[in-house]
Amino acid sequence: MEQKIQEKKGKFYIGEENEPKAQLLFEEQNGVMTITSTEVDPSERKQGLGKDLIDYAVNHARKHKEKIDPVCSFAHDVIKNTPEYHVVWMK
Repeated sequence: MEQKIQEKKGKFYIGEENEPKAQLLFEEQNGVMTITSTEVDPSERKQGLGKDLIDYAVNHARKHKEKIDPVCSFAHDVIKNTPEYHVVWMK
């Protein structure tokens, strides 16, 4: 089931803002989106929500002509293992 991803300054999230099922936190500066953390509620894991958020972040970066610096280890692994994301990856 496709979950609606919502945007707030510095975060993309699924579910309620104050109690998200999943969220990705980031900072944007000088054309670089630094992904600082990706969190998925334990009860919502294994549904691909984290990967959906990374995909959303990659599309956001493409649209805004940004590079992504995945400081978060989960984001780093997903981007590293998804060749089509390498175009925005700041290695």
